[in-house]
Amino acid sequence: MKKVIYFKMILPALLLVLLAPGCRKKFLDTVPDNITSYKDVFTSKKMTEEWLARCYFPIPDMWDQPYKFPWACMSDEVDNTWETPLMNSGAITPDNATPKNWDPFYQAIRLCGVLIHNIDQNDEIRSQPAGEELLKQYRAEARFLRAYYYWLIMKQYGPIPILEDVPPPADADHQIPRSSWDECVAHVLAEMDKASEDVPVEHMNPSNPTVPDPTQIGRITKPVILAVKSQILLYHASPLFNGNTELADFKNLDGKQLFNQTYDANRWKQAADAALAVINTGRYSLYKVADNNPFQAAFLSYRNLFWDGYKVEAIWIRSATNSRQWEQHCAPRNANGEGYSGVSTTQETVDAFRMSNGKKINEENSGYKETGFTTTANNYYVSGTSNMYVGREARFYVNVTFNGAKIPVVAASGQTVVELFRTGNSGRDGSSRNWSTTGYTARKNLHPNTDFRNNRIQARPAMMIRLGEIYLNYVEALNEYDPGNPDILVYLNLIRSRAGLPAMAAGLTQEQMRREIRLERQIELMYEGHRYFDTRRWKVAGTEAYRQYGEFHGMDVYAGTSLSDPAFHKRVVADIRTPWDRKNYFFPAPQADRDRNKQLVQFPGY
Repeated sequence: MKKVIYFKMILPALLLVLLAPGCRKKFLDTVPDNITSYKDVFTSKKMTEEWLARCYFPIPDMWDQPYKFPWACMSDEVDNTWETPLMNSGAITPDNATPKNWDPFYQAIRLCGVLIHNIDQNDEIRSQPAGEELLKQYRAEARFLRAYYYWLIMKQYGPIPILEDVPPPADADHQIPRSSWDECVAHVLAEMDKASEDVPVEHMNPSNPTVPDPTQIGRITKPVILAVKSQILLYHASPLFNGNTELADFKNLDGKQLFNQTYDANRWKQAADAALAVINTGRYSLYKVADNNPFQAAFLSYRNLFWDGYKVEAIWIRSATNSRQWEQHCAPRNANGEGYSGVSTTQETVDAFRMSNGKKINEENSGYKETGFTTTANNYYVSGTSNMYVGREARFYVNVTFNGAKIPVVAASGQTVVELFRTGNSGRDGSSRNWSTTGYTARKNLHPNTDFRNNRIQARPAMMIRLGEIYLNYVEALNEYDPGNPDILVYLNLIRSRAGLPAMAAGLTQEQMRREIRLERQIELMYEGHRYFDTRRWKVAGTEAYRQYGEFHGMDVYAGTSLSDPAFHKRVVADIRTPWDRKNYFFPAPQADRDRNKQLVQFPGY
């Protein structure tokens, strides 16, 4: 088994464990190599702490895109040049559905359960100063992680079987029906509340207990638990899970209904209260960069958030991330060492960004122009760039690489401008497979110093939950429960202000505010794994306004021989996805698991 590097106090650089590819097979083993029983593990401090590190290992890496974390490619955010997700093509079945998270997360649940029910044997830890408290803390961390993995399965698959608290033998004959959605949520929240009793507010430096310990980044704390509860309760209040009569036929074999059929408005209050509890910790702030140019300040604040801003804005962090996977697949081919240029932002997503004056592109006096080319240049694009990309809000230039954009990473010699037209330096003609299908590529979290040829990748953690998301959780829940509450504008405008947009004025109806909040969420959290789930929990994925099916558009990547060639700059169909079907709300349970567990009913439609 690969050596695991330990925390300071527990396992000092958990990030190495979280990333080490050679650990995955061993992680799935019931007992580590050369160990004959759980007693051998849990009477040893070293082995117990190693086991705890393994409990953290399955936490998903949100930037391991587009394959292991493919949610952006399965939403309207991007098209994947190299393969069509089965959810998009309609070819998804219980035998082939990817990403395959059912079994791995259940294995993680069992791993956490083993620690919870065996750690009391560890007299070596108990004999240390504050040893009993340390045992409680380790157990609490595993308890939270076990509940968190249940939550991840629930997001993807809906109501699921909740296993016995004491892990059964690995070869046990599991015949366990799905619990209802409400039962699943109640179980997960109760477990998280119990875990919260024994984890710290922050992990402090043992040599100086007045300051946080930077080596403990990513470990579970009370604010982390509050933040995850905010996510869960927001989903729980949403239309997909709250009085959803469309899914009245989803029942267990005994007729038990798996979704509550009665809408409960109080769930939105619970979601708002949960988000406010995170805000009221007072431990986090929106990251901002000062600059004499307000637009540049907004640009840098949002861009640098992903490698500097986590220090003030992140609530939960994955301590290491495979950012190169994301950066190289998104970067245009004129990057030094070659990007793959194939995480292709859709025209629908491009059109969602406002103008710098805060107006939507189709609003009167927005200043948006569909035709013509600019004769000016700035930090974001060169002269000759299409007017479609001129005067947009700052987050547009962080999120989208377009024809004429300045390259987001270190450029190949003399190629600082991205050309996505057919014969351009990153166009279709230059590669058999590494080219954008839409004439755009994703740009967020691409570091300007990334140099593929010289293998210079800026190490940074991944923000799993940040304060910006919590603000958006709060205003969404408030608008549903208490429309007109002044906090809605207060916290929504904090997000807009950081983005360089003018404050939104009062006077919107609840429905108008709902649309604004959803748009703000789409833009602020782009590519961060939310859009796929948001459009489903709102039950709008099958509507024209939030369409996750049918035709998606881009520029004509089969045309164009110069930067300002009008032949390239025309909207064409870039991808056609399967018509929306009710079954697309959730993934199918794996058929192999249903073959073993006869009580496991399939989601309707599969």
